[in-house]
Formats: sequence, structure tokens, C-alpha cells
Amino acid sequence: MSNESHMIMDEMAMKRALTRIAHEILERNSGVEGCILAGIKTRGVYLAQRLAERLEAIEGTAIPWMELDVTSYRDDRAEQGKNSASARLSVSVQGKKVILLDDVLYTGRTIRAAMDAIMDAGRPDSIQLAVLVDRGHRELPIRPDYIGKNVPTSKSEEIEVLLQETDGSDLVRILQARGDE
Repeated sequence: MSNESHMIMDEMAMKRALTRIAHEILERNSGVEGCILAGIKTRGVYLAQRLAERLEAIEGTAIPWMELDVTSYRDDRAEQGKNSASARLSVSVQGKKVILLDDVLYTGRTIRAAMDAIMDAGRPDSIQLAVLVDRGHRELPIRPDYIGKNVPTSKSEEIEVLLQETDGSDLVRILQARGDE
């Protein structure tokens, strides 16, 4: 099946979105003290790293960040059952403001799984959500605190995020399957 694509964010738009999110995080949390970034594997990890760099450049203080693998917490995967090893995080979340980062927010199931993993690892003060793209179509009552770009989509469309670290370039595009209009 061939797809048509349309670019919705280029490298500069992605940089501006992450910088805006960084400023919003600083404003809402009065700085970065007590905050931790948790990037959801795979692309959320790279976005968390980039956001940590921006926050440090703006605030002059490093913010801890970590990778969060939620695979064993998904409710839509065949291999059910929680793996307690997945809840062992590289940074303690106890009493912290955890800011989850993901590339695309769609149904909300990945975020629910991430919250379960975090709660299994400790009791954070709060959990906030930052996404590069919010495409709608939620199945769960989850709403991001920080959004790079809202992109209303149909269910036949897909959002593809490409990052330099994994794909060799930075861009976001919407893919439309032909014949699904």
C-alpha cells in the first residue's frame, strides 16, 4: 500500500516547539527543582534528552532524565503480565514532579502504561505530560500539559516523527493512505 505524505513540522519548527515546551515547564514548575524528565522509548527518550539540554541552557541547572520502557505495561499487547524489572527506573520518582515525554499522543494507552510503570516504581508528587504532536482520538481520559503541535487527524491517517538520532533527519509528517479519504 502506498501512502501520500505531507510535512507538518520541519527541523526548525521542532526546535521551536521544544523550546516553547521548555519555557512552559519552567513557568509551571517555577524552575526545574524536583523535576525529572521520563522519555517513553523510543523517540520520547531522544525528545527528553533534547528537552533536558534546552532546560539546562535556559535555567543553568541540569534536570535528570531517564528512559521509560512501557512495553510490559501495555494493555493491548499479547504478552500480558507486568514485569517488575520494568518498574526499576534509573532515577527515583519518589516525591518528584515527573514529566513524561512522548512523540505522538493518540489513544492515550501508552501514557496510561507509562503512569502505571512510574507508580510501580514509587509515588511521585505529580505526573505531567509533554508531547511533540497531539493527534486526537483519545480512548482514555488523558490530556497533555504541554503540546508542541495539535494536528487533528482522521483514523486512516498516521503521524510519523523522524528524529536525527534514529532516522537521520528531524521532521514530522502526516501519512494518508490512498483511497481512504
